[in-house]
Amino acid sequence: MRLFLLFAAALALCSCSTDSGTSPTESLDTREVTMPDGRKVRAEVMIKPVDLQRGLMFRESLPEGRGALFIHRQASPYQYWMYQVKIPLDIIFMDAKHRVVGIAANVPPCQTKASDCPQYGGYAGTQYVLELAGGQAARYGVQTGQFLAF
Repeated sequence: MRLFLLFAAALALCSCSTDSGTSPTESLDTREVTMPDGRKVRAEVMIKPVDLQRGLMFRESLPEGRGALFIHRQASPYQYWMYQVKIPLDIIFMDAKHRVVGIAANVPPCQTKASDCPQYGGYAGTQYVLELAGGQAARYGVQTGQFLAF
């Protein structure tokens, strides 16, 4: 009987979900980002050095309503590139207050060697970077000077 209760409790925990329709495990690794038009994006959080370096490399697709949120420990003019990234991306650079300081829209994948890939960004005060599928920033109405909530 005790084993059955433990199994039932484990099953109940595994089937839980948050209001946004995500599983508890997914909620731990993602954050909801609210766009200026009020729509929400579920973004994978990139905070560990290895995640910050890898980002969205090797991904075959990025569904609408999904993205990657890069969280840097301090503000700096970070630059991003598209080496080993297989899909076009919008790269949104934000300051410590989540204000958009720059956007690189529809950035194409880099098909050459790493040293030949262009870099994007370099905006002073960047602390957060949100990557979305190409064209999504415009679709959500994101513009320089606006704030994203997360």
